[in-house]
Amino acid sequence: MSHLLRFLSTAPVLAAVWMTFTAGILIEFNRFFPDLLFHPL
Repeated sequence: MSHLLRFLSTAPVLAAVWMTFTAGILIEFNRFFPDLLFHPL
């Protein structure tokens, strides 16, 4: 049971760190190549 509680307490922290990291990558990519993220197919 303690492993489940430890997972539930660390999963939101890991998700927040991962989303912040991904958002930072997208923001920097969009700063250098502003047209590529919204390029029509």
